[in-house]
Amino acid sequence: MSDAALRAHLIETPLDALMAEACAVRDAGGSPLLTYSRKLFVPLTRLCRDVCAYCTFATAPRDLPAPYMTPEEVMALVGKGKAAGCAEVLITLGDKPEDRYSAARDALAAMGHASTIDYVESIAGRIVRETGLLPHINAGVLDYDDYVRLRRVSASMGLMLESTSRRLLEKGMPHYGSPDKDPDVRIASIAAAGRAGVPFTTGLLIGIGETREERLDALFIIRDLHRAHGHIQEVIIQNFRAKPGTRMASAAEPSEAELLWTLAAARLILGADMGIQSPPNLNPGRTGALINAGLSDWGGISPVTIDHVNPEAPWPEIDDLALECDRSGKLLAGRLTIYPAYAQDAGRWLDPDMAKAVMRLSDASALHRHEDWCPGSLRAVPGDAAKPLRAEAPFGLVRRDVDAALLAAGRGETLPETAIATLLEARGEEAHEIVRVADALRRDVCGDTVTYVINRNINYTNICSYACSFCAFSKSSAKAGYRDTPYLMDMAQLATQVEEAAARGASEVCLQGGIHPDFTGATYREIVRTVKRAVPSMHVHAFSPLEVSHGASTLGLSTFDYLAMLKDEGLGSLPGTAAEILDDDIRTLICPDKLVTAQWLGVIRDAHRNGIRTTATIMFGHLERPIHQARHIAAIRALQMETSGFTEFVPLPFVHMESPMFKRGQARMGPTWRETLLLHAVARIALHGAIGSIQTSWVKLGAEGAAACLSAGCNDLGGVLMNESISRAAGAAHGQDMSVDGLERIAALAGRPLERRTTLYDRVAEVS
Repeated sequence: MSDAALRAHLIETPLDALMAEACAVRDAGGSPLLTYSRKLFVPLTRLCRDVCAYCTFATAPRDLPAPYMTPEEVMALVGKGKAAGCAEVLITLGDKPEDRYSAARDALAAMGHASTIDYVESIAGRIVRETGLLPHINAGVLDYDDYVRLRRVSASMGLMLESTSRRLLEKGMPHYGSPDKDPDVRIASIAAAGRAGVPFTTGLLIGIGETREERLDALFIIRDLHRAHGHIQEVIIQNFRAKPGTRMASAAEPSEAELLWTLAAARLILGADMGIQSPPNLNPGRTGALINAGLSDWGGISPVTIDHVNPEAPWPEIDDLALECDRSGKLLAGRLTIYPAYAQDAGRWLDPDMAKAVMRLSDASALHRHEDWCPGSLRAVPGDAAKPLRAEAPFGLVRRDVDAALLAAGRGETLPETAIATLLEARGEEAHEIVRVADALRRDVCGDTVTYVINRNINYTNICSYACSFCAFSKSSAKAGYRDTPYLMDMAQLATQVEEAAARGASEVCLQGGIHPDFTGATYREIVRTVKRAVPSMHVHAFSPLEVSHGASTLGLSTFDYLAMLKDEGLGSLPGTAAEILDDDIRTLICPDKLVTAQWLGVIRDAHRNGIRTTATIMFGHLERPIHQARHIAAIRALQMETSGFTEFVPLPFVHMESPMFKRGQARMGPTWRETLLLHAVARIALHGAIGSIQTSWVKLGAEGAAACLSAGCNDLGGVLMNESISRAAGAAHGQDMSVDGLERIAALAGRPLERRTTLYDRVAEVS
């Protein structure tokens, strides 16, 4: 449709029909979410050189205790915001107050700053460094150089276009005497932000004397600016509110119909992907209507500070807003000040240091990570075995595509990657339903018995010639260690550990290590021989696909032939580790010199063709997104349907504390609790009819976390381990081994009996 035709359509179409079109455009993407940002409002200065007729924010020096907030005042306020769970610090101020007020110039000089922008840069940088929160800067009209400077200390910035009507600059109109409200000036500033690569917020202020046609002019200009630079992440449609003490105190406010028409027009002009926002505190009682006009975001809402631009309008309660979203079939979710699409393309849109700050506050969907829990920590999990998603409010409907995916999986059908990803991103009632379905499938397939194996982990060396960025276990030299120094176990030590394991009742030793530069295929063969000489009955569960590939290459053998050799020596099964994420886009970032996806799958296929059963693992919660997790699960299912060689699927949440890439600010803090629980549940659902056992890791999750996963589709607790090293090296605090009594307590938390198994899931007769 041409712009002229779209204009005519917007003007002539009845409001109800227009709103329905706008909702259809918004909903075409399939997301059930409406978002908001939990923010802190920092009015750095209320001085401004402009004199807008509707504004109560800008004032004169005589009416303020000081021209600017001091750094100490700002940081004290930011501390309160961080304690209240805010992620965004909205720094707002008037335009270039030093151009008008000597008090502003004097105050800046006393603080050692030449301009307001200098002070903004300084205080925003301090906020990021000292608190990790994300500044969003609204500093008025800026030029390209200003944006380049402030981009280093902010995750996003903003400038309301307000209107493109030049009539509003005339005498008697609201922008008279306000040079920074010249539409050409503001358009140039928004364009400069685009050239500087700044994720940006702009919008309209409606009801200040402009016409509908002029609003359309402004929306088309915003669209064209975004087409040129791709930087506008959200557009605010803000309705004028008459305020006492202003020149427009008696002016009529725009009607609800005008607001809804403008929202719908914005959605239809700007498209499905644009964040369209209208402040809920300015529209109490209208939130349902705003949703029905195509709104997708509520903007910033503060648990700490008032709306200093609209101090008469209190913020809505988050729970009340969530209920209103629920009534409209939507789900409220917290976001960061930078929108997900921009955060996920950080190389383009963020300064490197700012990208690190965004990463640490992000979940897998690049929304706000709102919880303190993380894998490996001693913090209590948000849920428990009775209510695994206790912290996840059961709001919202279950979408038809989610319901269809659950039904198809229940019939044993293979789900497409996109359907698996949709399940992994579920929130609210959908997440609850996924957990319920997963647990029902577990009961049908495995019954209520929780299984375990008595085993010992033996990591014979932590010296490794590979450089996986997530790994805190492997070492290349004594200087490279985090918790441990490099070591290499000799065969006598290995035999002793195997004998000790047998004495403690172990039926399995799990053997893995770093890729030592001196190891060959003969080394791994000798490891198997050593175990079998020490305890002939011991099951040898050994060697990652990377170790197998390395060993085969040093002997000039195919992996198939090398695995046959190891099997003849007594290799019983293969741990499906070193899988991380089976998506080469992610592997290139976290383990670029490791096996690519096809190679990993190829080694596992060769094991299965040799009659060697394997496990399958996934390490999640670092850089990957739900679609990458979905590809991994789909690849495992496809191989299992071909070979039937997997015994179990083991989700391994990323433990971040000592990970090199986390220390460099290049990874998230592991998955959130919702993401952790859903990965286990979705694995049960997506692998139904292929892999019968889903394991949960007490090492990563602790007793309560593992018990909760037993109520979300899991049936197995793995092993007692005896000397687990890899998670401990990464910072996990749940211990290196677990007694059988401890495993019984975990199963009891979920109300389930515990039964011992072998590595290959045969029952073990109890010995009296």
